[in-house]
Amino acid sequence: MNIQAIIFDMDGVIIDSEPAWQAAELVVFNQLGLNLSATDVEQTIGFRIDQVVDYWFQRKPWPNYDNAKTARDIASKVVEFIESDGKALPGIVDAIKWGREHGLKVGLATSSPNYIIDAVLSKLELTDAFDAIESAEHLALGKPHPEVYLNCANALGIKPEACVAIEDSFNGLIAATSARMQTVIIPEPRFANDPRWVIAHHQLTDATSIAATLGENSRDE
Repeated sequence: MNIQAIIFDMDGVIIDSEPAWQAAELVVFNQLGLNLSATDVEQTIGFRIDQVVDYWFQRKPWPNYDNAKTARDIASKVVEFIESDGKALPGIVDAIKWGREHGLKVGLATSSPNYIIDAVLSKLELTDAFDAIESAEHLALGKPHPEVYLNCANALGIKPEACVAIEDSFNGLIAATSARMQTVIIPEPRFANDPRWVIAHHQLTDATSIAATLGENSRDE
């Protein structure tokens, strides 16, 4: 089936905020006494932040557990990073523009809460760039559950099978695959050789190759 919509993940695809999330998690969790390492927090890349907090509480419980407060503490540090240093990842603005110019619907499907989405889109001047924006913030399950992707396809009015999802994490890739979407994975360079990417339809080094990769399958080709 030809591609009729392109749906982007946000953290690690549109903006290089994954290191900020990991750094914020390390600070907050280690203040709580968990003694996590950088490798530890990589395990939850792509998870919704409340799921991250719950994940570590189940493994290393701490007193006075307050999921919402811990999640807010982490997210507030990420917002500070976005507002001060946030930059669009290479090629992403042109990829969004290419999709719109070729008659594709353009969506955003992210695990991040809405106030993070607002901060990113405002910082990158992409507030009006998407036909639909869906957050997993208030869903029963975030990625790797496919619901946020299915919701985005529904909001765009496009069948999931005619959508291509752009992801950077394995949890996100599982979500898009489970939604029966075509997939493009753009992992961090240090994870480029992870054998799990074999389940993606395409693997790219950055977003500059999206147009060339998808062009022959888009609606107007």
